[in-house]
Amino acid sequence: MHLYARAVLLVALLSLGSGAYAVDQGQFENVPDNIRSWFKSVKSPKGVPCCDISDGHRTDYDMREGSYWVPIEGEWRQVPEGAVIRDAGNPVGEAIVWYVHHRGSIVISCFVPGGDV
Repeated sequence: MHLYARAVLLVALLSLGSGAYAVDQGQFENVPDNIRSWFKSVKSPKGVPCCDISDGHRTDYDMREGSYWVPIEGEWRQVPEGAVIRDAGNPVGEAIVWYVHHRGSIVISCFVPGGDV
């Protein structure tokens, strides 16, 4: 399978998970090393790691009045400016959002736009 096709398949699988605390239990063992390394290396603009490959979710996105918006669990949410990563590249090619459930809210910790930014 072509490297890009594997990456797209991986990201599609990531989007299927609904839990906020995804865990890599071997389901991502065939991911190319460069993609795995990228997920492990991505940090928010504040320097906080975005977590790992099993925590990122493939997503659509929209621009509204200069801000990114992403659909999470059926609702469009504004991505905080401090979560937008512009300098990490994107070997997957599709937008990725990292978020957690915290005290009844969804907190977006990182977002990488689609394309090789």
